[in-house]
Amino acid sequence: MENMIYVENLRKEFKKIIKEPGIKGSVKALFKPKKEIVKAVDGISFEVPKGEILGFLGPNGAGKSTVIKMLTGILMPTSGMCRINGKIPQEDRKNYVREIGVVFGQRTQLWWDLALRETYAVLKEIYQVPDEQYKKRMEFLNEVLELDSFITSPVRTLSLGQRMRADIAASLLHSPKVLFLDEPTIGLDVVVKENIRNAIRKINAEEGTTVILTTHDLSDIEQLCERIVMIDKGKKVFDGAISELKHNFGDIRTLNFELVNAPDFKLLDYKRRFKLSDADISAERDKGSVKVRFDTAKVSVEDIISYTLSTVHVKDLNIKDVEIEEIIKKLYRQEVSI
Repeated sequence: MENMIYVENLRKEFKKIIKEPGIKGSVKALFKPKKEIVKAVDGISFEVPKGEILGFLGPNGAGKSTVIKMLTGILMPTSGMCRINGKIPQEDRKNYVREIGVVFGQRTQLWWDLALRETYAVLKEIYQVPDEQYKKRMEFLNEVLELDSFITSPVRTLSLGQRMRADIAASLLHSPKVLFLDEPTIGLDVVVKENIRNAIRKINAEEGTTVILTTHDLSDIEQLCERIVMIDKGKKVFDGAISELKHNFGDIRTLNFELVNAPDFKLLDYKRRFKLSDADISAERDKGSVKVRFDTAKVSVEDIISYTLSTVHVKDLNIKDVEIEEIIKKLYRQEVSI
């Protein structure tokens, strides 16, 4: 399959001035600054086939935003290269930006006091979209993102969910081949999140748009992506299918059960019974409902169930397979290695 995005040994270093404490330190930093090299991105490589929705994950400070800024041409790499649809973002920026769309969840590209329809008319001229193409494009975006009910409203009057849909439409107005979505569902309620996800699916399916999605909402990842790239401390720590991640590191199970007598919860002591650490098992109670997360590499499902049933009176019980969130938490804590 043709690769839309190609990233090879991408690095970005920043110079950080080290300031000593006090006034003396401030003066010294001004005239004879001591500098330290910070590696924000440290030799990352990956490829994204045309039409794929790639989940791009990492904890705060991992280097995600720096990578995205290099891919969109905002930052110049220290070394390495990235190529999107055959173009180097930093070399031909004017033509390159015509092929990408970018949505930052916390920042808008819309004009605050203009009606949304007028904002799109301005963007039409900026991107030089022909009249007939613009008309067809707006019909498609209205259908997918349901803009009609607020398209005549000033941007400042839109709700967060409406503004996010409007921003996604703005990023797609010129029919980009690649769409970068940074936290597109942040702060949205469950219904609006699902509407946004459905729109992304439809755009990807009908137009073959390649999507890179960064998010802290792992429901977005599980529902939209088949593959993820994870980075931490500027380095890539995983690149593969979500199913592969679950298969390789899916030792976590969740036991859910209902207690007949809620106070009986204090009788359960999984850690002492099986000599486990906090990383191996955790139990939490909400009234009579109990959720126990445990590592099957350290204690078997059978032992956990047997101990639970022999210790407390249970009304209902079920076991859930590993959740992607649990695996990623373990990876971030470096409890598993790739």
